[in-house]
Amino acid sequence: MTERPINGTAGESVAQATEPDLVPTAAEHIPPDPDALLEVRHLKKYFPANKDFFGRPKAFVKAVDDVSFKIKAGTTLGIVGESGCGKTTLGRTILRLQPATEGEIFFAGRDINKLKTAEMNALRPQMQIIFQDPYSSLSPRMPIGEIIGEAVAQHDLVPKHERKAYVLDVMKKCGLPAHYYERYPHEFSGGQRQRICIATALALQPKFVVCDEPVSALDVSIQAQIINLLKDMQEKMDLTYIFISHDLSVVEHISNQVGVMYLGSLVEYADTDDIFEHPMHPYTEALFSAVPVPDPDAHNKRIILSGDIPSPINAPSGCKFHTRCNHCMDICKEVAPKFRDYGGGHMVACHLYPQD
Repeated sequence: MTERPINGTAGESVAQATEPDLVPTAAEHIPPDPDALLEVRHLKKYFPANKDFFGRPKAFVKAVDDVSFKIKAGTTLGIVGESGCGKTTLGRTILRLQPATEGEIFFAGRDINKLKTAEMNALRPQMQIIFQDPYSSLSPRMPIGEIIGEAVAQHDLVPKHERKAYVLDVMKKCGLPAHYYERYPHEFSGGQRQRICIATALALQPKFVVCDEPVSALDVSIQAQIINLLKDMQEKMDLTYIFISHDLSVVEHISNQVGVMYLGSLVEYADTDDIFEHPMHPYTEALFSAVPVPDPDAHNKRIILSGDIPSPINAPSGCKFHTRCNHCMDICKEVAPKFRDYGGGHMVACHLYPQD
């Protein structure tokens, strides 16, 4: 690992006693990047917690706290981090499956937070999600053909008399034989169900797909099949992915860029090769040190983080990671570091590097 200049964080403020004001950010007046299919600016999603006698929230769970990034069309952004860091909430908020507390989400140049319901419904086919659990995301009362074709019929993508042929073609592309059309979800294995979930998302011919840990419930051999299917469909359909996962080896294989989340905030963001070869944030180094090395003679130096993950309701002041960081300085406890570019698009929020 190469040395980096020492001199910053990744954190945010403690939970507030009143609902946060929706103050427009300075970036609001900057036009979206024309080269990015998706651009997220200062996105926040807070959930009320600990209500008082009158039902007013006394504090907020800061599930997503000031996250910004861009994704170019046809590429994949991997999002990694410990359980509970806000990865799934980030994906669902980007798709507007739940309203954002603050921030902007530009999809193909349009701020979807400002779209009316009818406009958002018209845009839905272009933005899809593959849910984490293939067992609970499929209706047990519907055969597979109806599940895949339901949204196709809802958005009237193809004429009614061509619908079955269209669904069978989508199934074939996803490795599902035609005789599965009349079968029900309980008749399939986990890998087959995940293929059905992928077919359901791709049937709408989307441009952008959030893959929420699509292989976490599958064994290793089936994981490889699903990952290869996703990459193959990306090449054929020019898809753009956000790939959420705990498996760093899978993320390294499929992603063009990687974002590392901790307690709702991005602490590091860079091209995949750059971040895996030169992780800069102490939290990223600790995560990557846990990746098994496929060499019995190699000895990977494991970095063990001390302490427990702080509560997202009452996050530490300054850098959120300072309570578990081996490089913690006095400034880390008081001042939240800026999320800055240290060359080549390698963004880091840490006081170990120059902040101004």
